[in-house]
Amino acid sequence: MPQFRKLFPILVATFLLGGALNVCGALRSAPEVQGPLKPTQDQQEAAEEIADKLKLHYRRLDFNDQLSGQILDRYLEDLDPNHLYFLDSDIKQFQQYRTTLDDQLRDGQLEGGFTIFNRYQERLEQRLDKSLAMLKEDFSKWNFDGDDSILIDRSKAPWAASEKELDAQWHKQLKNAVLSMRLNGTSDKDIRTRLTQRYQSQLDRVKQNTPEDVFQSYMNALTETFDPHTSYFSPHNSTNFDISMSRSLEGIGAVLQYEDGYTKVVRLVPGGPATKSGQLKPGDRIVGVAQGNKDPANIIGMRLDEVVDQIRGPKDSKVTLEIVPVGAASEHDTRTVTIVRNKVILEEQAAKKKVIEVPREDGKTLKLGVIEIPAFYLDFEAFHRGDPNYTSTTGDVAKLLVELRKEHIDGLIIDLRNNGGGSLLEVNKLVSLFINRGPSVLVRESNGQVSMYGDKYPGILYGGPMAVLVNHYSASASEIFAGAMQDYGRALIVGDETYGKGTVQTLLDLNHGKLKVTNAKFYRVSGSSNQNRGIEPDINFPSLVDKTEVGESSLPNALPWDEIKPAPYNRVNDFSPLLPALRKEHLSRTKDDPEFIYVKSLRHLLDENRNRKELSLNEKTREEWQDKFDQERLSIENARRKARDEKPLADIKELRTLEEQRALDPESHDDALDKDPYVKETGQILGDMMELQDKERTRVAKGS
Repeated sequence: MPQFRKLFPILVATFLLGGALNVCGALRSAPEVQGPLKPTQDQQEAAEEIADKLKLHYRRLDFNDQLSGQILDRYLEDLDPNHLYFLDSDIKQFQQYRTTLDDQLRDGQLEGGFTIFNRYQERLEQRLDKSLAMLKEDFSKWNFDGDDSILIDRSKAPWAASEKELDAQWHKQLKNAVLSMRLNGTSDKDIRTRLTQRYQSQLDRVKQNTPEDVFQSYMNALTETFDPHTSYFSPHNSTNFDISMSRSLEGIGAVLQYEDGYTKVVRLVPGGPATKSGQLKPGDRIVGVAQGNKDPANIIGMRLDEVVDQIRGPKDSKVTLEIVPVGAASEHDTRTVTIVRNKVILEEQAAKKKVIEVPREDGKTLKLGVIEIPAFYLDFEAFHRGDPNYTSTTGDVAKLLVELRKEHIDGLIIDLRNNGGGSLLEVNKLVSLFINRGPSVLVRESNGQVSMYGDKYPGILYGGPMAVLVNHYSASASEIFAGAMQDYGRALIVGDETYGKGTVQTLLDLNHGKLKVTNAKFYRVSGSSNQNRGIEPDINFPSLVDKTEVGESSLPNALPWDEIKPAPYNRVNDFSPLLPALRKEHLSRTKDDPEFIYVKSLRHLLDENRNRKELSLNEKTREEWQDKFDQERLSIENARRKARDEKPLADIKELRTLEEQRALDPESHDDALDKDPYVKETGQILGDMMELQDKERTRVAKGS
């Protein structure tokens, strides 16, 4: 079962398709691999080539004993993150590789990686066989009345000292699964059927593992040691690299990654079926896939490319996904969603505008333009053939700005929420619409060379008051734009801390697949990196996103934040003197706002759930906890409904039905732009800023 956390093409990246094939030296005689799965000659040559090409990585790490130990730890973490398969004796035996994996890889030797994987497969098959045997027992004979509990996160737990100890741990795992599913209203008969299908499917998949599965897993443990965006693509995956299901093939329009045996949703593609359905969210884990109206088949442990192949399908066909929603208390708290496949239509990713009216306390009403930019897009084919009417973000936004100017708006909001990035060319050109010549972004190569990209032409299209609205899913190109607007003082940045993806990748050909290598970093014109920290807003909004689960800082071995020499640029405004007053007004205005209270209260409740270290295996205790959690959820929802003069919900069942309706038809509920409390509050903040600036201009004029 391969364990690699790899993304399909995501965010801003520079890809180099090419590079001469290395002629690998003669492979030295290697120790014999222990176990049935053995590396091929192509894989051995590719391993040596990968080790050589990783010299191009931004980090410039040396292949030495320290790196060898890091590779070993990363590999074991990928294979057995919750310490549920290996025994302590296995781990002790693997320590022989702590200082030798670097030497083996440089010589194209794969003995260590394959031997460890073979032991892992052996342990995994044993566990699945025993679990299937336990599921044949009568659940009524299991004790759910005692004081037993189970660790939610076992990543720091000691490795089991014996098979007996591991048996006891797995019995707890199964008891937890049974309890979780009972609390969801599943009968014991259905629980046994579903869990048996899950483990049998996983066992069948494990027995089909090939040397290619092992090689992918091992090579990605190596690349992850450098950073999370450096990755190996097998020949099959490299063929699919530029045929992401989010664009070129019919699918659901989601970017996925493999994590700890699960397929995790990283982000949703604007204009895609998943986005429009409203039923998936970043952080959700997909555990089952079905075609049409069939029951979902278990996909836990399945390779990412195999999962993608199952999710893809003809336009207008249906795919049903069984998911573990982000923030769920247990991996067994699942629900099913059905999405109609389609192509992502470029026009549906296009920027769009709206004019809103914001009533102020002085009785005046502000007329504000809102431009929502879902992605930084560019029709590369039309661009390269010289079509002057090629579709692009900048072209579309320029047209919208001209239209908004004719409507005599008082200010502008650029909405970059959930914008995961796109074309570097487009974000650079978009900045030029709002500044009068100057740099927009710096790129530092692994050799230390810094390049500057920016606007070389005088003139701006819009120079009025402006705010940029972001959230934690605003990434890469979005962060470049928001950072430039903040550094120049062209706009207030409002919302949540952004994703923090500030690296550039290059794609290199191998004799066997491809290697994506991080070789550069983005920097703001102020010299500050976007990497890891993201863009910190001038005014923060509350958020339901768990930053320990989503974002660059949550990924293993993410490159750190740093600074370089700033570019020469002319700041237009300095908002810093205004920020204390703006923040005070914002907090005063939202402290009693039912929408902001709702988000803060729900975030607090979800944090309490996320921060639990253990789950009780006492059925009565679990039921009491679930009832308390449901009642608090219901209370939070009804407090908001009361403030809106809406009828309160009678019970948690009504709330779940409402949430399903919201997911199926988000435009009819709170996510609609004209009902969006965050857009409205951004408008109020922009109004506050304009008033403060007017007062300052009046004061200066009188003083002169």
